[in-house]
Amino acid sequence: MFKHQRIALALLIVAASVSAQALAQGRPDAAALTAAQVKAMTPLSFMDGTWKGSASMMLPSGEKHTITQTERVGPFLDGSIKVIEGRGYEADGRASFNAMAVLSYDPDKQAYSMRSYAQGRSGDFVFTPTADGFVWEIPAGPMTIRYTAVVKDGVWSEVGDRILPGKDPIRFIELSLKRVGDTSWPAAGAVDPK
Repeated sequence: MFKHQRIALALLIVAASVSAQALAQGRPDAAALTAAQVKAMTPLSFMDGTWKGSASMMLPSGEKHTITQTERVGPFLDGSIKVIEGRGYEADGRASFNAMAVLSYDPDKQAYSMRSYAQGRSGDFVFTPTADGFVWEIPAGPMTIRYTAVVKDGVWSEVGDRILPGKDPIRFIELSLKRVGDTSWPAAGAVDPK
């Protein structure tokens, strides 16, 4: 019985010590976390604005189909995230594609991620900035879908490839967009407190 009391007392001391350490650390500093996010997102400001051009995709039939593609990208939450909306339009003006994404940075993991919504699906994907653009990937079973973008001199060029292990990549989409202006989206238009 005495042995069990010593074990219980030892566990109580350890639990109290851990609780005291947790209280001493307190909550994470929200201002510091936000500042780290803003700092990580600032180099991606080249994406901000409105963009328009063409997207050519290879259909399952092997036919090439071209649409007008638009993107609008803007900072939100004091610049700690980016919100992206893409729309594709057919020749008759009908929207045939619409996607939305939130790009963020996790200071604890020191990693970017993108939460994307398109065509009834959603997912969290690894986003990697490069010297002149970015890469993001969608795991799809044994296949990986990789999008690679280069943004230079007001032109956003992006390709999408299906990659199977041991095989050559299969290009299924190419975008060429020009920056057509600034946007105050999505931060503008907040509800007035009065």
